[in-house]
Amino acid sequence: MTGKTTSGFEYEIDGESLDDYELLEDLCELDNGKTAKTTSVLNRLLGKEQKDRLKEHLRTESGRVPVSKMMIEIGEIFNSVKEGKNS
Repeated sequence: MTGKTTSGFEYEIDGESLDDYELLEDLCELDNGKTAKTTSVLNRLLGKEQKDRLKEHLRTESGRVPVSKMMIEIGEIFNSVKEGKNS
């Protein structure tokens, strides 16, 4: 599955990563308010290389990656996966 966020970040999610029980566990914990699982979920969905590209995509001139922007991107990626969209 491929996709593109509204900010222009292009990503690809391997179908195997969606068929992962540990991803399901992390998503359940995230849904129960354990926001620390966000990074684990992102690593499982995108992998380290794409996660690092996303951080660089969002990095400001001051060198920071805004949490607010990261959460928007993650939300768009999750919604795309949930809806099964391909771009």
